Amino acid sequence: MLLSRRRVRIETDRISLRAPQHGDFRAWSALRQASADFLIPWEPTWSPDHLTRKSFTNRVYWAQRSIGNGTALPLFLIRRNDSTLLGAITLDNIRRGPAMAGTLGYWIGEPFARQGYMAEAIAGVVHHAFHVMDLSRVEAACLAENAASRATLERSGFKYEGVAQSYLQINGRWRNHVLYSNLRSDRRGRTLVG
Repeated sequence: MLLSRRRVRIETDRISLRAPQHGDFRAWSALRQASADFLIPWEPTWSPDHLTRKSFTNRVYWAQRSIGNGTALPLFLIRRNDSTLLGAITLDNIRRGPAMAGTLGYWIGEPFARQGYMAEAIAGVVHHAFHVMDLSRVEAACLAENAASRATLERSGFKYEGVAQSYLQINGRWRNHVLYSNLRSDRRGRTLVG
């Protein structure tokens, strides 16, 4: 549900998706630190100040500006029954005009992986993108060997589109990524990937 250009909250069965707030710092830094070995192989290299309050404050301000400008939708996954931070999902690189598309990125804390939370978040964000933001296409990319992420995308209605060479620097190296998309009016058949 879109409350304003600056305040977005999406509700799913078990989680609330909302922008990061300054008060989330301790939960965010603790979860990222505790999940570092789980996350680092799949992410860009963390800066030396990655887990600092200053870095987090900059992240919160970036989120506010991005939502206000309509260029990105960075959201935290908050479990509703106990207000626990589970991870984050961002619809970034939002393009209007002929493209009407955005790029999805996400992470989940290790203790909450493989419990369906990210699939639930993806479904909520994709629905919001198509029905509130009026986007036509949501894209996602992940490392080919990230079987868990690929399976989550495929279960969430994303279809394999190909490989992007040297797509992102992950853990300090330029890496190829497999590309997926979800289309608002998808007439493509099921795609099998090996």
